[in-house]
Amino acid sequence: MPKLSPPGLMQRGVLLDTLFRNTTRLFAFLVFALLAGILISLLIGSIPAIRAFGFGFLGSAEWNPVTQKFGALVPIVGTLTTSIIALSIAIPVSFGIALFLTELSPPWLRRPLGTAVELLAGIPSIIYGMWGLFVFAPVFAEHVQPPLKESLGQIPLFAPLFDGAAMGIGMLTAGIILAIMVIPFIASVMRDVFEIVPPLLKESAYGLGATTWEVVRHIVLPYTKIGVVGGVMLGLGRALGETMAVTFVIGNAHKLSASLFMPGNSIASALANEFTEADGELYTSSLIELGLILFFITFVVLALSKLLLLQLGKREGKST
Repeated sequence: MPKLSPPGLMQRGVLLDTLFRNTTRLFAFLVFALLAGILISLLIGSIPAIRAFGFGFLGSAEWNPVTQKFGALVPIVGTLTTSIIALSIAIPVSFGIALFLTELSPPWLRRPLGTAVELLAGIPSIIYGMWGLFVFAPVFAEHVQPPLKESLGQIPLFAPLFDGAAMGIGMLTAGIILAIMVIPFIASVMRDVFEIVPPLLKESAYGLGATTWEVVRHIVLPYTKIGVVGGVMLGLGRALGETMAVTFVIGNAHKLSASLFMPGNSIASALANEFTEADGELYTSSLIELGLILFFITFVVLALSKLLLLQLGKREGKST
């Protein structure tokens, strides 16, 4: 093979660099193309339902395939409620796990405990659903729901939330199962970002007499806030779109109730249960519109998280 002259080598390097740049640009725009394709497909499939129900589809709790009357209120409320319950439990527990692994755990326990947390993330969702239905739900109905009803259910403000029969399955059960599922994801991300904090910063704070909580609050969290928010958003995305585990334990009832003990439905579980049995264009289109609504909810959540990070960045700039 003949040797290239310096100008030839330079020209070859320019060509390879141009090829590399265009290839990576193609991969980047491929993501936008896939996103646009999914959105367009959902919009086209939703057109019959949008024409038939309009914006009333969002506010209607009726879901009757026989009369061809459909509304998305119950699945939307179920999706948001179970996700809020899951994050309310998962965020503090995940923060405690990550804090223990990075700041308080003895070295001999750190690796096996971290591995156990990561293994939980690898369990299939259907296993969580089966465990929730056959193991967790009976125990929850017998030993947890009655005390909740007798204690919090007697407070006027919380009474509607804990009313009804203790059946084990329902919105609260689905939220707890979701929390168990998303804890490994949030905890793993938090642990990884906590570990990148320079030891010099923490040692300096400890040298000034700061406690562990003060170091975490004033050093670790400000330094890793973007990663922490990213981990929470990862868990929220898993909770919003989870299908099989929720389908097992939520009850799959198109009924709107204030009680967390009552069965409900989510967008993902409704699609999983009914899509293969949907008969007729309007029925199928209504289910596709539910998917479009879930897409929109996820987009709004991600947009709000980005705005939150921008606000945190602006405040950090002003404080410095």
